[in-house]
Amino acid sequence: MTDRILLEIDGGVARLRLNRPEKLNALDAEMVDELGAKCRVIERSEARVVILSGEGKAFCAGGDIEAWSGESAEAFGRHWVRDGHAAFDALARLRQPVIAVLDGHALGGGLELAACADLRIAEAHIKIGQPETGLGIIPGWSGTQRAVRRFGAQAVRRMALLGEVFSADEAAGLGIVDRVVPTGDAQAAADETAAKVLGRSPRATELAKMMVNAAEGEERERIIEALAGTIASSTDDLATGLAAFREKRKPDFGDT
Repeated sequence: MTDRILLEIDGGVARLRLNRPEKLNALDAEMVDELGAKCRVIERSEARVVILSGEGKAFCAGGDIEAWSGESAEAFGRHWVRDGHAAFDALARLRQPVIAVLDGHALGGGLELAACADLRIAEAHIKIGQPETGLGIIPGWSGTQRAVRRFGAQAVRRMALLGEVFSADEAAGLGIVDRVVPTGDAQAAADETAAKVLGRSPRATELAKMMVNAAEGEERERIIEALAGTIASSTDDLATGLAAFREKRKPDFGDT
């Protein structure tokens, strides 16, 4: 593990921070792996809301070009893209709501990372875009999939096909960000938003997030089985079945 992705959990809030400001928080393979590991810690923690941010001038400049440009085509697709998907999926599918603090530019993989959040708060000066096709590559960490589901196809077309870069206000108008605040105010706005989440029913909030995710095609199969499993394990049938198993006899579930 490195210290380039930091995690602090306090008072029900998990603060997940990219800490590579000298590279504009660009992600390399180690950071991708660490992001997935930190998400597993958050998932099992007592945190009820997550605030995602980046240290320094950028939220995240995306994938570190030096980290992937030397990969073979096979290794690029097999490891870089798939490992990134696994880590980003873990973030998007956390049971806790995730708030992204966009107090710096979110470009390429950085926008894909922001798309994993449930809510995005942007400072007025930032820029948002998908520059990948200008480099001869495509958005590879669900920038043409999750981003389309969450932002709409036309906004993604304009970024991915034309290379358009949006201001914070333009991004808000397109539904890419949820709120624009003055420069320097995004972290305070995220704290305020997190407090609103903490003031609501924990279980109902978790279930509501799961249902919204399922509605947009995010982990639908896992959600269905998780809910069904929760219901089944809360009945007397489970205790009856386990007791019979341990006693090596046929269970009697009765008529209910």
